Amino acid sequence: MIPEHQNHVVTTIETIPSETVTTSPTLFQRMRKVFNRELLLTLALGQVLSLLICGIGLTSKYLATDYHANTPVFQSFLNYILLFLVYTTTLAVRQGEENLLAILKRRWWKYMILGLIDIEANYLVIKAYQYTTLTSIQLLDCFVIPVALLLSWFFLLVRYKVVHFVGVGVCLLGMGCMVGADVLVGRQQGLGDHKLLGDLLVLAGATLYGISNVCEEFIVKNLSRVEFLGMMGLFGSFFSGIQLAIMEHKELLKVQWDWQIGLLYIGFSACMFGLYSFMPVVIKRTSATAVNLSLLTADLYSLFCGLFLFQYKFSGLYLLSFFIILLGLVLYYSSSTYVAQDPLVYKQFRNAGNPVPDTPNVEPLEPSVTYSSLGQEIEEEPRVRVA
Repeated sequence: MIPEHQNHVVTTIETIPSETVTTSPTLFQRMRKVFNRELLLTLALGQVLSLLICGIGLTSKYLATDYHANTPVFQSFLNYILLFLVYTTTLAVRQGEENLLAILKRRWWKYMILGLIDIEANYLVIKAYQYTTLTSIQLLDCFVIPVALLLSWFFLLVRYKVVHFVGVGVCLLGMGCMVGADVLVGRQQGLGDHKLLGDLLVLAGATLYGISNVCEEFIVKNLSRVEFLGMMGLFGSFFSGIQLAIMEHKELLKVQWDWQIGLLYIGFSACMFGLYSFMPVVIKRTSATAVNLSLLTADLYSLFCGLFLFQYKFSGLYLLSFFIILLGLVLYYSSSTYVAQDPLVYKQFRNAGNPVPDTPNVEPLEPSVTYSSLGQEIEEEPRVRVA
């Protein structure tokens, strides 16, 4: 006889979860992911900088061509004086470690070198207009982009993806289309007998611009925007004042002063001050390389204004180059860059003075930090190596 408890047959019914149906995102969803609010805002901020540079170029052209006021050092000097009055005085009234004297005690010689680099970068590029063509300046001035890329790679430890290099290439292609349009419409300016000298001046100025912009990125992301601008105002006004007294005092005496020239100088100084004040905001949000890519459209805005002000000839390649540059910017911003090692973050994880007991012998490595091209930080846990 079979025991009663063995007469029951227990049936186990396993519930198999239904398979999750995954669908690939549609084209509209992918475009919406790329063209988000952050991307559009970043593109808009870059174009504001381009418009400011356009204003700088237009006022400089009126001063040089209509009033024969060739005073590039004096124009830069006015900007540095404004920076000094606004930002250097702000540092002077601060208390503690962010005070002007405290900053000078720690880093005065670094800012002195950076101020000299910034002054000479402006001077060399403006001086090149006397010796070479506008086309050469437009092409060679793009040299600032590979300089910024290399310096960011080696000193800021930024790592790029293939899409970033593709975006840079597309932007440079758009710049090439604009130069081609200049050749077709015969827009050749600044012809001289020393073209090689002019080209070398542009390359030197672009290199200095790249150094200045990468240093600016490091300062505004790790220290302070006001500190950078205050130090530029202090050392920039000092050294540009010396350069003005030595090299340009005679040209300044030749200027026929009236209210129109005064308005042009005021307009130039306002645009330059706005550019210097606003650029650190955009660099902190993006990077020095991204800002220089955005500034490629500045020449196009100047051309569009020149169609009405200086009767420039129009070519459809100008519009094509504008949209190609914007496409390159979208490609560059569509993916994040990787910082291989962030020393500031690494110090937060390194705690040599307080060893943790009863833990394996673990050797910390530098934390892995990813920054998006729009300046957003994506935190990751620090990597470790077990010894």
